[in-house]
Amino acid sequence: MPALEAPEERLKKFKYRGKDVSARRQERIATNLQLRKAKKDEQALKRRNISQSSNDLVSLVSAKEASYTLEDIIKGVNSSDPVLCFLATQAARKLLSQERNPPLKSIIEAGLIPKLVEFLKMSPLPNLQFEAAWALTNIASGTSEQTRAVVMAGAIEPLIELLSSPHLTVCEQAVWALGNIAGDGPEFRDDIISNNAVPRLINLTSTNIPISFLRNITWTLSNLCRNKDPYPCEQAVMQMLPTLSQLLQHHDNEILSDTCWALSYLTEGHNERIHRVVTMGVLPRLVELMTSSELIILTPSLRTVGNIVTGTEEQTQMAIDAGMLKVLGQLLRHPKSSIQKEAAWAMSNVAAGPKHHIQQLIVYNLLPPLVTLLKNAEFRVQKEAVWTVANFATGASQSQLTMLFHSGVLGPLLNLLTAPDMKIVAIILDIISFFFQRADRLHEKEKMYLLMEEVGGIEKIESLQLHQNCHISQSALNIIEKHFGEEENGDIFPNPGLRV
Repeated sequence: MPALEAPEERLKKFKYRGKDVSARRQERIATNLQLRKAKKDEQALKRRNISQSSNDLVSLVSAKEASYTLEDIIKGVNSSDPVLCFLATQAARKLLSQERNPPLKSIIEAGLIPKLVEFLKMSPLPNLQFEAAWALTNIASGTSEQTRAVVMAGAIEPLIELLSSPHLTVCEQAVWALGNIAGDGPEFRDDIISNNAVPRLINLTSTNIPISFLRNITWTLSNLCRNKDPYPCEQAVMQMLPTLSQLLQHHDNEILSDTCWALSYLTEGHNERIHRVVTMGVLPRLVELMTSSELIILTPSLRTVGNIVTGTEEQTQMAIDAGMLKVLGQLLRHPKSSIQKEAAWAMSNVAAGPKHHIQQLIVYNLLPPLVTLLKNAEFRVQKEAVWTVANFATGASQSQLTMLFHSGVLGPLLNLLTAPDMKIVAIILDIISFFFQRADRLHEKEKMYLLMEEVGGIEKIESLQLHQNCHISQSALNIIEKHFGEEENGDIFPNPGLRV
C-alpha cells in the first residue's frame, strides 16, 4: 500500500495554510474570484427600447405607415424623398420595437443597416437620425452576430458624433445604442472607448438632463467598465471613476444600481484595479448602500465591497474601517439566500487574512450567524460558510481557534460530510484534521471526541474511507488511524474497525 500523505502536508496545499499573508491574498484572487464568485446575471447586458411613444421631434403621422410591409420599408429607405425615408425608417423601428419576436433577422437580411447608419449622419433631419438610432439600438440588442452587423456597417463613429447633438432625444438614443454595443463584449467596448466616447458621455452628465437620460448614461458607462478579458484600458477607467464617484451620491435607485455594478466590474481581479477605486473614497458610501432595502442596490454594493476585500491587507482594512463588518452580520441573516451567499463570501475573504482581521470577525460577533448558515442555509450558502471556517481555522491564533471551536461549528460541519459536493467534503475533512492537530494545545481533544460521538461524526468519517474520491477516502482513513483506535491521553478509544 502506498504511503499516505500526512495531514500537515495536505494542509500546506489547503487554502492559504503554510503561506504568508501576501501569497494567501493572491491565491484568494485566483480561487475565490475564479471558482466561487456568483454570476453577474442581475443586470441586463443589452436593453431593447419597446416604448410605444417615439417622442418625435417633428410629428409626421401617416395612416399608410401603419400598414407598411418589409418591401415598402426597403423601397422607402432607398427613396430620395426625406419624408418617405423617415416614414419607412419609423415603420422599421416600430417593427423592431415589438415586444415579442421583432423581425431583427429580416431587417438585417434586407440590407437596411447601412442605410440606417447613413441616416445617422443627416444632421439637418434630427427626426430621421432619431428613428435610425432607435432602430439600430434594437438591432444591437439582439445576438452577438446581430450586434456585429451594426458595428461592421460603421455605426460606432456616427453614434458617438450624435453624443454632441443639440437634440436630447437623438443624443439619448445614441447613448442607448452605444450601451447595447458595449454590452456585447470587450472587442466592441474597446472600439467605443478608442473613438473617444468616454469624455463625451461624461460631459453629458454635467448638463441639466432628464433622469431617464442620466440613467441611460450610467448604464452605458457600466457596460464600458464590464468584461475582464481584457479589462478596459487604464485611461478610460481613470476618466470614468470621478463621474462614477459622483453618481454614487445620487438618490435614484437605477443610477445607484448601475454605478455599483460599474464599480464591481472595476474591482475584479488585480490589486491595482482595487486601488484605483478605493482611492476615490467610495468605501463609506458603498457600505452605507449595503444597508439598502432595495436588492438592486444591495447586491452590487455588497459585491463591490466583497471584491475589495480580495485585495491587499491594507485594502481589506479600509473596508473594515468603513464599517463593512458592522453591516455584514445583518446580511448573513438576510431572508434572501443570494445575499447570504454574497455576505458569506465576503466574510470568507476577510477570514483569509491575518490574525488581526480574524479577530475583527470575533469582535463583531459574526461567528453565531455563520454557525446558523452552516446549520440551516441553502447548500450554496453553506459552501461559502465552509470556506469561511476553513480560512478562519487555518489562519487563526490558538485563542481564536478556541473561540471558533466553542462557537458550535463542528456539529454542522460533520453533518455536511454527507453533502454531494466532493470539494466541500474534502475541505471539511481537512478542517477536522486541523482541529485534531491543534486540539492537544487547546486542551480540547477529549471534548472534541465526545462532540463527534454525539453527532455521529466518527461513523460519518469511517464511511468515507470507501468514498470513490481518492483524496476523500485517504483523508478519512488518516483521521481514523491517527485519532481513533489508539491510546489517547490514557484512554483507549475503540477502533471503529474499517481498515484498508
